[in-house]
Amino acid sequence: MSKYQEQVKELVAGNPVIVFSKSWCPYCRQAKTTLDGENVEHKDLELDQIDTGDAIQSAIAELTAQRTVPAIFIGGKFIGGNSDLQALKRNGRLKVLLKEALAV
Repeated sequence: MSKYQEQVKELVAGNPVIVFSKSWCPYCRQAKTTLDGENVEHKDLELDQIDTGDAIQSAIAELTAQRTVPAIFIGGKFIGGNSDLQALKRNGRLKVLLKEALAV
């Protein structure tokens, strides 16, 4: 396992909700706005604003098979990107996952 994969796993384990994001990405903004609307504290890691962002994004892709951002983890589980988050909200499952993760 690469040091970046280990770093991703540590970040995921240490935060009930984490969004790996890019500051310019409209889908990332929408995901963070959705989480804000649920009154959820979430860690956002803007991959375009850190030197190791490309390596971390590659590590996320190796761990999840998803290369795009946002990459959202709730309660240590990868839930997908913005469209997955929006689907969870629509079907009522998002609130359940957030409660299980002790994020609300």
